Amino acid sequence: MSRKKVIVKRLNSIQNLGAMDVLCTDKTGTLTMDHVILEHHYDVALKNDDGVLEFAFLNSYFQTGLKNVLDRAVLQHQELHRELSVAEYSKTDEIPFDFNRRMMSVIVTTPEGKFRLICKGAPESVFDRCSRFELDDEIFRMDPLLLQDLKEEYDRLSADGFRVLAIAYRDCDPKPAYGKDDEQDLILKGYIAFLDPPKESAAPSITVLQSHGITVKVLTGDNELVSRKICSEVGLSLEEVLTGLTIEAMDDAQLADAAEKTTLFVRLSPAHKQRIIRALRSKRHVVGFMGDGINDAPALRAADVGISVDTAVDIAKEAADAILLEKSLMVLEEGVIEGRAVFANILKYIRMGASSNFGNMFSVLGASLWLPYLPMAPIKILTNNLLYDFSQVPIPTDESGS
Repeated sequence: MSRKKVIVKRLNSIQNLGAMDVLCTDKTGTLTMDHVILEHHYDVALKNDDGVLEFAFLNSYFQTGLKNVLDRAVLQHQELHRELSVAEYSKTDEIPFDFNRRMMSVIVTTPEGKFRLICKGAPESVFDRCSRFELDDEIFRMDPLLLQDLKEEYDRLSADGFRVLAIAYRDCDPKPAYGKDDEQDLILKGYIAFLDPPKESAAPSITVLQSHGITVKVLTGDNELVSRKICSEVGLSLEEVLTGLTIEAMDDAQLADAAEKTTLFVRLSPAHKQRIIRALRSKRHVVGFMGDGINDAPALRAADVGISVDTAVDIAKEAADAILLEKSLMVLEEGVIEGRAVFANILKYIRMGASSNFGNMFSVLGASLWLPYLPMAPIKILTNNLLYDFSQVPIPTDESGS
């Protein structure tokens, strides 16, 4: 398996890898190139605004949580390294990201001595907490018509495959600690858009996996429009799409029925991914899950075979049963083929052993009906089994069943 770039942590997972008929995978890095580029930084009038970029940079720079690919794309933006002096700012506090709010904030002290909360997150979540917006250095009350225009522009970018984050802020009074309640009455600064194009190998890999009888399903925290765009480009069917909000309203039986028919699941939390995996297993599917982030750990544990990559975070690698040395579905396909060969050889061993033991016992019982003495001594039975074991030694080299 290691020669196929698949490291198996738990030996009993090899047969599950071979028997897998449903593969659930994240989108980022598996279907996409995992090389995110910051493409746009717009104000509310859809014009490029360096102030939006500056606020995004400060948020990503001062956060102490695990920096994702979007944060790294912001921090690698060369233009900001030349123009922004981070030393003029100091961090006061942080409100960490969680999958319910879908946002995170840092509180920094500006060069003017103000305490400024800078928020970054999913646009639909940030927009709901904004009562004002900034345009050309002036503050205005939030107009519902403008908000609708912003959402339409956000949807248009998402449909083109861009991942969009909204940026908002407000100046606040100093206090010992800040919390989620402080993320209210925000001023919308604008939003930033990232591009993460699909891999050229994604579509052929999915076709090959499907030819082996494996159904590929995408479980992602991104919004529906971005996910639809990527999935359509790699050839996945999009007849059914489920959101995290819809899943919360379903009981386990309803989710199990819906999950079998659905290819794309969007706006998911870690708990949603775990429920989907368990729902598919309840329908007697052998389910594999491929993920590399902190939010993937529960699903990796719940799957029949959890698959991660060697560049994943430690908690994902710890939860996984197998680790790929290359983040590619084509490598996984090689692992599946090898796993099926191992699985087939295990079945051959079991059949040979069962037939040997059945033959011995049938002969002893049958002969005992007619002979007044023990037909076979225990040492003869053990010798016979040993001879059968020798005949089974070449089984691991047999690839005819793969």
